[in-house]
Amino acid sequence: MSVAAHLGIDIDDYDRRIRTFIPRYEEMLDAAAEAVGRRAGVILDLGIGTGALAARCLAHSPRARIVGVDVDPEMLALAARRLPPSTTLTRCNFLRAPLPPADAAIASFALHHVRTRPAKERFYRRLRKALASDGIFVSADSHPDADRDAASAQREAWLAHLRKSYAPAEAVKILDSWSDEDVYQPLDVELNLLRRAGFRVDVPWRREGFAVIKATHRSG
Repeated sequence: MSVAAHLGIDIDDYDRRIRTFIPRYEEMLDAAAEAVGRRAGVILDLGIGTGALAARCLAHSPRARIVGVDVDPEMLALAARRLPPSTTLTRCNFLRAPLPPADAAIASFALHHVRTRPAKERFYRRLRKALASDGIFVSADSHPDADRDAASAQREAWLAHLRKSYAPAEAVKILDSWSDEDVYQPLDVELNLLRRAGFRVDVPWRREGFAVIKATHRSG
């Protein structure tokens, strides 16, 4: 399913509508780009979408080169319009396709499409092998608390954000509709999957049920 169909929006309206869907979207992407830093030469963007996070990374490190992969041709077309000609864009499923060597990898609301924990751990092991010995992986996504009451409060906060733009019943419908494809692993589970795959992990940004995770390649 394309991103536009999954979200129920017009693809050209994605960059505006994503801000109505995701609380603190700008703040989260800024934190992710800051976590990538300024030293990466090649940045692999997993599920590049419209290139919003990649563009922020280039603002921090203008000499970096983006290698972006996505299964959605419409999203790749939007990324091509946003990013410089040096960018390499490939239509593929990064869960199945070979991963090119990179100094850093980034993802923004892409890894929640991996539906099982074993599959995600296997992918993280593949990603670690593609990264340089001191490479990093930075992901921005929804990672609720493992505690049921805390996760419920985080869901209510997400609904409160949606209700700023949509009627209350529509807000619930929007969030529920995404569960057909999206699996939001609790933060501690996600961190443990990365550790088991050979990464050192840190959480430089956390707000309610959303987090930016920084995982550093652990040698040996």
